Amino acid sequence: MPCNQKNIGFWGVLASTLILCACNSLFKKDKEENAIARVGDVYLYKKDVAGLVTKDMSPQDSAALINSYIQNWATKQLFMDRSKINLPENQLAEYNRLVEEYRADLYTRAYIEALVQKEMDTTVTNAQFEKFYEEQKDNFKLDEKLVQLRFVVLNAQFLNKDEVEKRLKNFDSEDKQFLDSIGVQFKKAHFNDSIWVSTTRLISEIAPLDSENQDKHLKNSQFFELEDSLAVYLGKVNKVLMVNDIAPLSYIKPNIKQIILNRRRLSLKKKLETEILDQAVKNKDFQTYEPEE
Repeated sequence: MPCNQKNIGFWGVLASTLILCACNSLFKKDKEENAIARVGDVYLYKKDVAGLVTKDMSPQDSAALINSYIQNWATKQLFMDRSKINLPENQLAEYNRLVEEYRADLYTRAYIEALVQKEMDTTVTNAQFEKFYEEQKDNFKLDEKLVQLRFVVLNAQFLNKDEVEKRLKNFDSEDKQFLDSIGVQFKKAHFNDSIWVSTTRLISEIAPLDSENQDKHLKNSQFFELEDSLAVYLGKVNKVLMVNDIAPLSYIKPNIKQIILNRRRLSLKKKLETEILDQAVKNKDFQTYEPEE
């Protein structure tokens, strides 16, 4: 029996509806099969928690961790759903604006940092170090004493202490060779007396030295002998720089390098921002409009 136009329309709509329902059902089924939790229309999947479990974790610990994560995830989703219903529209709009702003900042910072890392010259020459140091000397005043010295730490029962003391005081090439040759007998040793060391570090290395007695023992050309129940500490001071003296270049070189590189980074960042804006204007990807009166 022939079908009229109306029947064809009806069956066509019905077929389309059935196909759509079937597709939705299959899609929903697929989502559910790959999910480990659901709150409303939002699903949590295995891949979302894959990074939580490490190889050294027991099955019980893994299960407990994942279960805790799921509970926290569900709580956040439920609170977020409630907030969308109960918070004022203007507050929700402000939060959405902040989220979008943070998202844009995150992408922007990551991209600019990648460009800076690729293009920035990280080499600082000696001439650049010295130029910066001379220009900024007054900003590099010390807030604690610095000391150039050599010292050794001996066991309390060390038998040849007098010989070590003599060699440490004299410290010519033969003395250095001798001290190096018996270095395995020292509990600790520091022979590079051209390096500036802060008193904070020295106090941590030489147990009997403290903030109360450091002025007595840490003087220019001073030799000191300190001891406690475990060790004897012998030291020969070359030179001392006091608080408010200008820090030597060798001591603050790492700080200067960081300052120079930070300035380069900011300069390059500004240059990249200007270039990308100028290019957008040139390509007519960016335009500004006069506000309407």
